[in-house]
Amino acid sequence: MEIETDIAIIGAGPTGLYGAYCAGFRGLRTVLVDALPQVGGQISALYPEKEIRDVAGIPGVPGRSLVAALSAQAAAYDPVHLLGRQAVELRRDADPRPVVVLSDGTAVRAGAVVLTSGIGTFTPRPLPAGEEWLGRGLTYFVPDPSAHAGHHVVVVGGGDSAVDWSLALAPLARSVTLVHRRAAFRAHAGGVAAARAAGVRIVVDSQVVGLSGAERVERAHLRTRGEADRAVPADSVIAALGFISDLGPLAGWGLSLRGRSVLVDQRMRTGLPRVYAAGDLAEYDGKVRLMSVGFGEVATAVNNAAVELDPELSLFPGHSTESV
Repeated sequence: MEIETDIAIIGAGPTGLYGAYCAGFRGLRTVLVDALPQVGGQISALYPEKEIRDVAGIPGVPGRSLVAALSAQAAAYDPVHLLGRQAVELRRDADPRPVVVLSDGTAVRAGAVVLTSGIGTFTPRPLPAGEEWLGRGLTYFVPDPSAHAGHHVVVVGGGDSAVDWSLALAPLARSVTLVHRRAAFRAHAGGVAAARAAGVRIVVDSQVVGLSGAERVERAHLRTRGEADRAVPADSVIAALGFISDLGPLAGWGLSLRGRSVLVDQRMRTGLPRVYAAGDLAEYDGKVRLMSVGFGEVATAVNNAAVELDPELSLFPGHSTESV
């Protein structure tokens, strides 16, 4: 099956969803492609209940709510969603429009392609001790905090996700213990202080060296520097040890790469004709990886693509308030 569209956006996370709105606002037909079965990217897959605080004008909003709002904003222009399908090939023929081939064989012929696939596919770093308990108390994600209500919870990690999940679970769980192998956290100091104030027990210079129980996890065994090994109650163990990302098929498309990122110019153009990139995937000198920056980048990408498709158009799309 071949689908024709003006803009094909590869990656339906927050940046991609906002790009669909920007394209629709300009009257462009849009197709949104994502390997995940739902929109929202990492937010939906990893931390839907996490408070997002780096969007201008919003002091804090749960990830799930932000994704719902972005989806509703884009839905006003009826983008086509092709979810649960990976973009595996970029090809060209006599037609100057690029064709993106998906893992199910669907071909999307687009006036321009905008890559907003973030860090690409991601897999969690495993907990070295206790992997056999995965699905029996050990997990790498917290899509629904209520599933841990009344549990003794052990969160392992020192980054923002570990601290955020500890904070989210503190009001629900019977107890929350945050275990980090170093004395200093990578997470923001304010988050660590908030977790401590919320009653989270913080154990540093420690590692989880084993899990035990009957059918499910019941205890986590900790090794703390300078102390004897000990066990703490654990109905749930959440390993927030980071993720290993992979660009996947995009790495073979002939894009100019810097590490796992795609180099772009000031118009968000990649080195390939009619192919743009925005959000965490895009790279240039001075790049700041914030969601709010991604929103500006995808607006730049879409509007430059619009002019490339029709040079008679103005680069500036106008203000949304002008049509009210």
